[in-house]
Amino acid sequence: MSTLISHAKEQRLIDLASELSAKFALTAAEIDRNAELPKDNLRELFERGLDTAILPEEKGGAGISYRTFGRIVFEIARGCPSTACVWLMNTAAAESLITLSSPERSEHYLREWKQGKRFANALSEPSSGNLFLNPVQEATPLGDGDWSLDGAKRFVSGAELADYFLINASIDGQPAFFGVERDDTVDIHDIWDALGMRGTRSQLIGFRGTRLQAANRFVEAASPRQNLIALGLPWLSLGIAQAAYDALIAQAKGKKLADGKPLSLVQWIQYETADVHVRLKAAKLLAERLLELADEGSQETIIVSMEAKILANQIAKDAADLGLRVGGGLAFTRALSFERHLRDAQAGGLMAYSSELCRLYVAKYELGVQEQG
Repeated sequence: MSTLISHAKEQRLIDLASELSAKFALTAAEIDRNAELPKDNLRELFERGLDTAILPEEKGGAGISYRTFGRIVFEIARGCPSTACVWLMNTAAAESLITLSSPERSEHYLREWKQGKRFANALSEPSSGNLFLNPVQEATPLGDGDWSLDGAKRFVSGAELADYFLINASIDGQPAFFGVERDDTVDIHDIWDALGMRGTRSQLIGFRGTRLQAANRFVEAASPRQNLIALGLPWLSLGIAQAAYDALIAQAKGKKLADGKPLSLVQWIQYETADVHVRLKAAKLLAERLLELADEGSQETIIVSMEAKILANQIAKDAADLGLRVGGGLAFTRALSFERHLRDAQAGGLMAYSSELCRLYVAKYELGVQEQG
């Protein structure tokens, strides 16, 4: 009985995400056009209890499965991918800080998150590319057990709203991770003028002697854990793909040819729609398998997350491209949503790990290629 209740509760949260997504879709074009953070959307997700749903019930969350978490990302992304991306990064940063900090700091972050404070990941250095877990910026010891950081991080989604940052730095040549509270040593550089996903406002931020407190340094995880970003990114791209696919189906059914017949009768559109449909379904199935493995606690999720991301990133581009061609000349303008879907779809393949690096890791895994020391 408890399992049935749990499933019903999780389905209600998925349904809630779907309901909110339809609402978010109404302002997605405006948010993109103005490159503004979807503050109202993010506030509503928090107020409706979705932010902390991933936490166990004993910590005040809903204790949802990873499978439900991925579906929530997918549903939000269908309506507004920028909202989904900022929400994913906020959730992942907060969950990491709560899970990997000392008990005292964990309780602090948990209280702050429940009160609506915002969190952001600041891990990618301007010169490190995809290798965001291996920082090259060296922290300076202060002599009192703490360190100081001068440097920069880029692509920090939701940076302007963040109260806390999850950052990393090199200490004695090894990666170290910290929680950092926003203060006047953290500068946000307003340089965001992106091709797509413009509502994330993923800015460059600078650190000027920012103190990295030893008390805020990550500790070893008490038990094996899953990376929410790795689990969520395929579903972010799949949400974009689904939105593009739904739009092209509506366009094909609704647009009339010169003889008054629907565009859906054109054979090349039928063939290519079938192709996109099948590959979108396959990408979803692999992404669902990823979440099943995560719920089982399998370490296989590391490689499967890369496989799922490769497929999801590509089908998002292909679904949007087909929508653009089905829409014709008008789809090249803002009158239809396809040009926005096409721009948004590019982002997933660039997010670390990029599609290219994922292919490299998957190929080496399959071929048994060992790194040369």
